[in-house]
Amino acid sequence: MSSIFEKSINLGLGLFSYSREKVEEIVDELVNKGEVARKDAKDLVNDLVKKGEEEKEELKKIIKDEVTESLDYMNVAKKEDLISEKDIRKIIREELINILNEQNIATKDDIINLKKELNGENK
Repeated sequence: MSSIFEKSINLGLGLFSYSREKVEEIVDELVNKGEVARKDAKDLVNDLVKKGEEEKEELKKIIKDEVTESLDYMNVAKKEDLISEKDIRKIIREELINILNEQNIATKDDIINLKKELNGENK
């Protein structure tokens, strides 16, 4: 038969996986066995549920930190490190313009500007 201490430790360690109803059920069992006073049962349930939520959040944080650290260690690219399709198009466009300029090939903008000059629109 488990002592109240052992049950409390087990509740504390695995509480985030218990629902409030399950915690109430366990505390009721402790009350029936005389290990917890009935007047303290509600506070105990609230405290255990609160502690479980805190442990759940702490576990989430630990997991997130560990995953982040592991991904950083493996040098996996993050979302902000990736180049968007829009950025790729911009880079390609700039490179094509540079190549056309090096080859002295007119771009669409060059032709439009030349037409404007010939029509007297750029004065």
